[in-house]
Amino acid sequence: MERRRFLQTATAGALAGAGAVAAPWVHAQEPRLRWRMATSWPESLEPLFGGASHFCQRVGELTGGRFEIRPYAGGELVGGLQVLDAVRSGTVETGHTASYYYTGTAQSLAFDTAVPFGMTARMQNAWLYQGGGRELMNERVFRPLGIVAFPAGNTGTQMGGWFREEVPDLAALQGLRMRIPGLGGEIMQRLGVSVQTLAAAEIYPALERGVIDATEFVGPWDDERLGFWEVAKNYYYPSWWEPGAMVSVYVNAERYDALPERYRQAITAAAAETNVRITSDYDQRNPPAVRRLRENGVRFRRFSDDIMAAAEREAYALYEELAEDDAQWREIYGEWKAFRDLQYEWFGLAEQGYARFAYGRGEVMGDG
Repeated sequence: MERRRFLQTATAGALAGAGAVAAPWVHAQEPRLRWRMATSWPESLEPLFGGASHFCQRVGELTGGRFEIRPYAGGELVGGLQVLDAVRSGTVETGHTASYYYTGTAQSLAFDTAVPFGMTARMQNAWLYQGGGRELMNERVFRPLGIVAFPAGNTGTQMGGWFREEVPDLAALQGLRMRIPGLGGEIMQRLGVSVQTLAAAEIYPALERGVIDATEFVGPWDDERLGFWEVAKNYYYPSWWEPGAMVSVYVNAERYDALPERYRQAITAAAAETNVRITSDYDQRNPPAVRRLRENGVRFRRFSDDIMAAAEREAYALYEELAEDDAQWREIYGEWKAFRDLQYEWFGLAEQGYARFAYGRGEVMGDG
């Protein structure tokens, strides 16, 4: 009896302690704030828009409901490709987007999302969180734009996209009209592709009407939801331009600096949690989506070796050209590439060594 009473008391005490830790750690005198978040995503893309919603929810929970942020789908407040400008101007206080949409503003923004033949999701996290990448990007790129950025999700290695017709070799890319943003788009243009940048909601109508011949977006689950398989049956892989595409939370720098320290900590914690959530969400959604797409007649095709080799050659030619003309790019590229090269050595040893045996069989999934 005494032992049972002791266990009950101890359990109650532990639960009370856990409740104290989990309780909001803000003071009653701290301000009540209501912010808006513009995103680049339609609500139908659950991992992305759902991730943005999760971030907002967690900020509210961590501040005892005193700091509210409401997410809006792309196009509700501003266009899906106008999030950076909306945040930097103060039109909205925060946003959730992919930085490579805005390489026209600063080419170095690509490092925050994905660089062709760059890093996977785990490598990108290692660089941003442990390798000084986040501090470097904020100090050299985002702060000058009036923004503070936080890693807030990664799609993992993406697919190469949907093509109405097969592209069996490099010559087949000539004159092709394709939706592809960022540096991947610049490299495709060098390979003879006519490149367009479209927000998510604009892609399907353009593909359906034949305005474009091909599009990339993310991967099986998102692409299935957007219906690309209905009008293009050739699904190419891999996405050499997005081996691990990061999405970010943007906060207007002036508004961020004015926040109480506890609120800033809530943003940091919520973004980190969202980063893990989005990546794991994609990893569990994509495999069954592959099977469904195959059942609907989609043909999985691998980019030919000559396309891959030409793309890699043009990628590094572009990087060297940018390093000559853009001091900001040159500084970040040097640190990024040194980190990436070390990551490749390690992953090439351990990860690839395991993958070659354990799931190298994935190669047979492709139709060609």
